[in-house]
Formats: sequence, C-alpha cells, structure tokens
Amino acid sequence: MSWGTELWDQFDNLEKHTQWGIDFVEKYTKFVKERTEIELNYARQIRNLSKKYQPKKKEEDENKYTWCRAFHSTLNELNDYAGQHEVIAENMTSQIITELTRYAQELKTERKSHFHDGRKAQQQIEASWKQLESCKRKFERDCKEADRAQQYFEKLDADINVTKADVEKARQQAQMRHQMASDSKNEYSSYLQKFNQEQNEHYYTIIPNTFQKIQAMEEKRIERMGESLKTFAEVDRQILPIIGKCLDGITQAAESIEPKNDSSQVIESYKSGFEPPGDVEFEDYGQAMKRTVSETSLTNSRSDNKADRSGKGKSKTLWPFNKKSKGSNPEDFSHLPPEQRRKKLQAKIDDFNKDIQKEMDQRDALTKMKEVYIKNPQMGDPNSVDPRLAEIAQNIEKLQVEAQKFEGWLAEVEGRMPVKSDPPRRTSVLYETQNSTPPTTNNNNCAQDRESSPDGSYTEEPSSEVPSKVQPETAESGDEFDDADEEMLPTIGTCKALYPFDGVNEGTISVTEGELLYVIEEDKGDGWTRVRRNEEEEGYVPTSYVEVFLDSNAKDS
Repeated sequence: MSWGTELWDQFDNLEKHTQWGIDFVEKYTKFVKERTEIELNYARQIRNLSKKYQPKKKEEDENKYTWCRAFHSTLNELNDYAGQHEVIAENMTSQIITELTRYAQELKTERKSHFHDGRKAQQQIEASWKQLESCKRKFERDCKEADRAQQYFEKLDADINVTKADVEKARQQAQMRHQMASDSKNEYSSYLQKFNQEQNEHYYTIIPNTFQKIQAMEEKRIERMGESLKTFAEVDRQILPIIGKCLDGITQAAESIEPKNDSSQVIESYKSGFEPPGDVEFEDYGQAMKRTVSETSLTNSRSDNKADRSGKGKSKTLWPFNKKSKGSNPEDFSHLPPEQRRKKLQAKIDDFNKDIQKEMDQRDALTKMKEVYIKNPQMGDPNSVDPRLAEIAQNIEKLQVEAQKFEGWLAEVEGRMPVKSDPPRRTSVLYETQNSTPPTTNNNNCAQDRESSPDGSYTEEPSSEVPSKVQPETAESGDEFDDADEEMLPTIGTCKALYPFDGVNEGTISVTEGELLYVIEEDKGDGWTRVRRNEEEEGYVPTSYVEVFLDSNAKDS
C-alpha cells in the first residue's frame, strides 16, 4: 500500500502523524536516559554499600578468619557487580541515547525537506488553478463584451437616423470584441490543457513521490525504534555472564569458609601462654595465722621459688592482673599476655623492616640518579639530590632505633635475660615475690621497683628511676637473680577481709570473708595491697576488699 495513492488528499494528517513519530522517538530517548540514571544511581548505592562495610584499618585482624575473608570477597564482587550496571548505563548512552538523539535531528531535517517539497507542489498547483480561473473569467468577460458590442452594432444598423460612420464604428467595435473573445477562448483553452497536465502530474507523480519518501522515512523510523528496543535488551544481556561470574565469586567465597581453621585461629589469637591453675589444697584454719601453704599455679610458694632460683634464677614473665585498660595501651604492648605481646612486637618489627627497606630503595634510586647527573650535568644538578639523601638517612636511622627498641622488648618476652653490661632494669613486684624477697633496707623502694600499667598489669620495663635510688647490692643481685635466701619483708600491720576474693590471677592470693592477714606493703595507688598469710604464702588483694590496721610505727614512718 502506497501513501501516495491512498492518502493523496491527507497532506495535513500525514504532517501531524510524522511529527508525532518524531516526538515518540524523543520520548523513548528520554525513557532510556532515565533508565541509565537509575542504573548509575543503583551502581553508586551498591558501591557505597560495599565501601561502607569494607574492613577499617583497625579491623585488619579480621582477615585471619575465612568467614571474614569470604564476606570481604563478597563486598569486592559486589563492587564489580555495581561496575556492570555502570556498563549498562554507558552502553545505553552510547548505543541508544546518542544515536537516537542524532537520528531524531536527521529525521526532523528529512521530514522538513519532504513536506517542504509537498507544500511547494501544492502551492504551485493552487497557483496554476488560480491562473486557470483567471483565464476563464477573462474569457467570460470578453464573450459578454462581444455580445453587447454585437447587439449595439445591430441596434445602430437598424436605426435609419444613425449615420453610416457611427454604424461602421459600431461594427468595427463588435468585430474587435469578437476577436478579443476568440483570443481569450484560445488562451483559456490552452491554459486549461496545461493545467490539466500539471494537475495530473501533481496528483499522480509529484505527490505520490513525495508521500512515498515520507512513507519510507516513517518506516525507517519504526525500524530504528525496533533496533533500539533490541539494543535495550542486548545491553542488559551482555553483562549477564559477568554478573554470573560475580555471583560465582560470591559462591566460591562462601565455599572457601573453613570452620575448623577459623576455630584454630581463635586459639592463635587469644591464647596467653599461661598454664591453667592447679588443684587448690586444703587449708587448715585451726591455727589463727599459721596455715598450710596453698600451692597453686597462680600463687607459687616461696619453696617453689627457691627451687626455681636453683635453675640460674630465670623465670617467665608473669601476667598478674587481667583487668581491661581504661587508658591508652603502652607502646611495648605490656598490657597483653606474653603470647599476644610477642605477636604484636614481631608484627611491629616487621613493619619497621618494611619501612626501612622502602627508604633504602629510595636511597639507592636517588644515588643512581646522582651518578647519572655527575656523568651528565646537563640532565640535572647532582647537589640537588643531597638534601633528600640526608633526609632518607635520618629516616633510616630513626626507624632502625625504633626497630631495635622493639627487638629488645621481644627479647624480653621470649625469655632472653639482659647481660651484666645492660643498665639495671626494674622487675615487677610479683617477679620478686617468686624469685627473691628484697631485703628490709629496700622496702621503701617497692613502688619504684614496680611498674604498673593502667590496667593493673606489671611489666618488665627499663627503669626510668635514677639508679642512685637503688642500693648497688640490690640492683646487682636483682640483675643476676641470686639464689641466696633473702630476708622477708617485715609486717607493717594487719588487715581483715571484708569480702571473699578468689585470687585467680597470678600474683594474687585468695582470701575468705573475715580472714585476718598480715600487711607487708600498703596500697601504692594502684588499688592493691600486699599481704602475707604465713611465712611463705603472700600476694596481692584488692584494697577495697580488706580493712587495713597499720602499726603506729609504720604510720609514723
């Protein structure tokens, strides 16, 4: 079916229809544009969601667990998944929106050209029709004028009173009018023939050809719409394999979870290295202040200490109190149990070594650059590299000092004792309790010999006290851990237990409510009082758990 033959008289309707078709293309283009905005917003939200749940720097320990790593892999796959929706938006923009926008402009131009030709042909046929009507009216007027002139001539010719001259003049006028009517008739006849030819050409050639072009344009537009709809689906279909891989990655991450391995990691993360407590022995309360020694793995007796000292005086670092720190953690990680402290120190040393290696690599690169500048001065000034080399040297020196400091702490926690040439080190009170009892003369320096962390733990730290405060023989014997028997600390008062205390941590002592004990060291501000049950069993109890009665001479001193 051809528009030219079937719709030859529907010029205005075709004009409206084709304009509606172009509007529809622009409407569809806007639809795809809004779809791309949805895809981009969705991708942005997915990316933000993935970023929001990515582990923070302080949560790096999560990577040791397979279930955490699986979730992190899921987040990464989700990020790639979001990227595919960005690909959808990008491809729809380039393959549909850009193409249809350009095509709509071309379509408008083509449509305007076709309807301009049709309108021009219509104007020409209308002008030709007007000219034919003009010729027809002229022929009609000339015929009427000829008839009137003929009647006037005949009237004068019949009148005997009219001169021959007037009759002749009327005859000539009638002949002229007849001639004009004849000419108009010929002109009208000729133009009528011409108009019919033009009209035939207009309705059977020009208009059909123009409408045929408009029809082809419209069919091509419809075809392009179909192609765009197909592309709309294909753009989505193209990313399905990659999205499938993302989902496969999430499935693989889920299948990589190893519960047994994660369970083992918990042990590695939290084991302290301490031995569990031994059996609690029966204590005879028959005698007021002379009771059987309670030997547990948490509060070792002095007899055990003497046995330990026979082994060259070496003892493991103790972990007396298990309270949470309310302040900032110490730099040497002394707030942690030995096993955890060792891991943290080793990790810190590894970080320093990596930083040192980076600085050394930069130094080597700059040294080579300087050598090139020396050989080729036109490439640069060799002296310009010196400030940076000096800065790197300082950085390396600082990092090496820090690394050595942490290596020293690592050596301590691993049980390597300091040599005689090392400066005196303070040991914890509990360390003294298990290995040696300081002489009476050193009783006033107990607070100086004890390093207390914010959480109540005691660590072996290099002494920051002035060495002169410690008597030479005490510091010397403390470093060498003599196995000679030392005098016991004198009692400075008594105390009564207000509440029962289990004393489950190493260095503490268990008490029962109402029990009487000797005070050998009062609270130094850390919340603990050192007490003795008998000659060999002593330890720390919370100050708030006991009522202390100091001797008058102790108060005076």
